Amino acid sequence: MAKSMLEDGSEIVRTRRRLWWLVAAILAGFALLLGRMYQLQVGEHERFRTLADDNRQAFVPIPPHRGQIFDARGEPLARNVRSYTLEIDPAQVKDLEGTIERLSALVRIEEGDRKRFLRQMRDQRGLGSIAIRQHLTDEEVARFVAWKFAFPGVEVQARLFREYPQGEATAHVVGYLGRINEQDLERLETEGLSGAYRGTDYIGKEGVEAAYERLLHGAPGWELLEVNAAGRAVRRLDRREAVSGKDLVLTIDAGLQRFALDAFAGRRGAFVALDPRDGSVIAMVSSPSFDPRLFLDGLTQADWERLALSEDRPLFNRALRGTYPPGSTFKPFMAMLGLASGKRQPGQRFDRQGMFEYSGVRLYDKKSNCQSGVDLHRALTFSCNVYFYTLGNELGIDAISAFMGKLGFGQRTGIDLPNEAPGVLPSREWKRQRFKKASQQQWFGGETLSTSIGQGYNAYTPLKMAHALSILVNGGVIRKPHVLAATLDPVTGERIPVAAEVSGFVKLDPAHVDAALRAMVDGARIGTSARAFAGAAYSVGGKTGTAQVFSLQGRKYDPDATDEDLRDHSWYIAFAPAEQPRIVAAILVENGGPGGKTAAPLMRQIFDYYFSSREGTGEGGGQ
Repeated sequence: MAKSMLEDGSEIVRTRRRLWWLVAAILAGFALLLGRMYQLQVGEHERFRTLADDNRQAFVPIPPHRGQIFDARGEPLARNVRSYTLEIDPAQVKDLEGTIERLSALVRIEEGDRKRFLRQMRDQRGLGSIAIRQHLTDEEVARFVAWKFAFPGVEVQARLFREYPQGEATAHVVGYLGRINEQDLERLETEGLSGAYRGTDYIGKEGVEAAYERLLHGAPGWELLEVNAAGRAVRRLDRREAVSGKDLVLTIDAGLQRFALDAFAGRRGAFVALDPRDGSVIAMVSSPSFDPRLFLDGLTQADWERLALSEDRPLFNRALRGTYPPGSTFKPFMAMLGLASGKRQPGQRFDRQGMFEYSGVRLYDKKSNCQSGVDLHRALTFSCNVYFYTLGNELGIDAISAFMGKLGFGQRTGIDLPNEAPGVLPSREWKRQRFKKASQQQWFGGETLSTSIGQGYNAYTPLKMAHALSILVNGGVIRKPHVLAATLDPVTGERIPVAAEVSGFVKLDPAHVDAALRAMVDGARIGTSARAFAGAAYSVGGKTGTAQVFSLQGRKYDPDATDEDLRDHSWYIAFAPAEQPRIVAAILVENGGPGGKTAAPLMRQIFDYYFSSREGTGEGGGQ
């Protein structure tokens, strides 16, 4: 009995002990629970509040209206036009794939439309309406409207789209928009601009559209929406309007652009015209050209093959990126060097100029005006090669490359357009860097002779040739070429002009400049381009150029027996009116033959249009 009572007592103690442990465990659990609740509700309150707000709220970007582009006279070069789009609000559509399939029976929806839609839906988290088809026809709009009752969450909206009214005429200078790709996204991320392009599909790819992307794009706005658990918008909490991009006024004359492109008639080449007074680009044409609208919705395979694989390379901007031997258009600058160096005087005459012999090789000039009594004036007027062979031989390549470098040859002009080619100004150092083999790095005297008449390794853009002539016309003042004239605020109408920029100065003797320009005037009056400019209603100075495409190696050149792509390039550079130039220009016709027969007559057509279009405006030409 006593033992039983002891055992009962022990059992009671053990039970009580267990109860205390259980109570302690329960209390510890409650303590942990209370601690965790405190941590979640107090310690991490802000974090979970933010997460809750993110689930409850959503930002929807509002893309800005892109700025428009106008020419110097107010003609639109790139503008925004309204067009109908078919849009789906994913939050209001239960069967998205089925809805798209049924819509395909009413309007044409291609695979590219589907891919674009899905990408935008991911970017926008399914909030807001997204276009499944753009540029609906009136017939497609009417067809959908008749069946709209069967498509909840699907609407037709009027949106703004880019349009290029001048088409091919201004494609290379204005550029175009293209869809934002992976490379664009990486660049925007690097520049810290990715947020500015949320909700935006397009970005400037070439020309002004690319060069002034930040001005044209504007600043995006946003809507702060409250959404329910299903992700559907319940109400708008806040909104900030987008800021439209700036409108741009260019220095370009759209009428001159159209006329110049038509004048090429499909021939490969380029035309650049500058106003020497301020560096304004009046025209920049590359032929053949392309339709910039093709890039807005993505090129089809057929369009891509037609543009990218064409032997005429319509996408290549010959005015800005094409580099060619300048031929005899290089001679006015060689003449300036001859005078500046003291190797030549304006009235200094030379006889026996029909042939020049160097290292046993004879170089001939059979033009009757270049045989004897040749001075600088006659050498430029009639383009006498032997005069410049002799001059180049006396000067040497070091003096030539140093002087031409001061005029900007072999360098970019700094124009406010992307991807300008610098060209090639040959020199001893250039050749050492250009070639790997030591035997190829040596500079030879014969190469100096070729350089002195604009052949050999010389290679410059039409823009550079026009720019170099403007430096000469300006007496050594270097004005940076530019296409932007002013910005316009689309809301206030405030116009902010762009100041002309003087980027340098080359010391040139005014008497030497006058001698070279007078010889060029006579070149258009009685010289190599006299036939092209006979009877012109304005005074003009110019220089023809014919640039070899390949070495003849002593053979006689016969253009009729030569493949077209191996025929000489045709050049002409000019300024007018001669007394007070308001336009300097360079024109190149690839494989066009002699400059006096092809490029100069083409320049005459364009100059005639330019001055006639300004009659009555106080800008016409005169004798």
